[in-house]
Amino acid sequence: MLWELATHDGQIMAHEALLRNLRGMSYDGLDRSIYVAISHLHRKLHDNALEQFRIKTVRHKGYLFVPNAWVTMQQ
Repeated sequence: MLWELATHDGQIMAHEALLRNLRGMSYDGLDRSIYVAISHLHRKLHDNALEQFRIKTVRHKGYLFVPNAWVTMQQ
C-alpha cells in the first residue's frame, strides 16, 4: 500500500484505483480494506489523525502521499 502511494507521490490516488491495483478487483461499495490499510499506515507512520502530514485523506477523492514530509520532519 505504501509503495503504491509513494510511486504516485504528489498525486491523489483514488480509493477505487488503489483497490484495483492492490487487490485486482473493482470497488463494490462494501469493501473497507483500503480504509483499514490506510488507518494502519497512519498509525505506523505516527501521522496525526487531525493534522495528517504524510498521507493525507482528500475527501471524496482519495489519498495523497506527501513526498517531502520526512524532509521537513528532520529539519
